[in-house]
This record gives sequence, structure tokens and C-alpha cells, in this order.
Amino acid sequence: MLAALMTLAACSSTSENGATASSVDADDTCGASQYQNYVGKPLSSLDGVQIDARQVRTIPYNAAVTMDFNLTRLNFLGDRDDKITRVYCG
Repeated sequence: MLAALMTLAACSSTSENGATASSVDADDTCGASQYQNYVGKPLSSLDGVQIDARQVRTIPYNAAVTMDFNLTRLNFLGDRDDKITRVYCG
């Protein structure tokens, strides 16, 4: 059991500031960092916006989405009130 835990701990990567790789979009391959100003705005605020990403996905609250992971896809996640809560690659 201890060996398994040690193996899992070794697989965990951290950046210089101690953040795990899963919590930081290190490459920002889809350009999500430039769209963080949309967090808190309604999903409809994206209507007519020209976005410089190959693939863009808006995800309304409780919507079914594919589970494929695509680092070049830009995602806008909405909450119950149709407000954007997260902008991320994947």
C-alpha cells in the first residue's frame, strides 16, 4: 500500500510556485487567459464575439458534453443563472 502511494506521489507534478499541473493551464494552448474577463458575465455576452481559437465550446449549466480532452479547445462554462463561471482549455 505504501509503495502505491509513493508511486502516485511521484507522478504528481508541481510548478515552481507549488501549484499542481492540473490546477494551472501551463501552456494556455487555447488562449483562455485572454478571455478571463468574461467570468461573471452571461453566456449570451459571447454572441457575435470573434474568438481566435480553433474550437470554442459554451457549456450551459447541466449540459451534456463529450469527455474528450482537447487542449486547443476554448471552453466557457455557465452556471444555473447562465453566468460564465470558468474559462479554460480542454
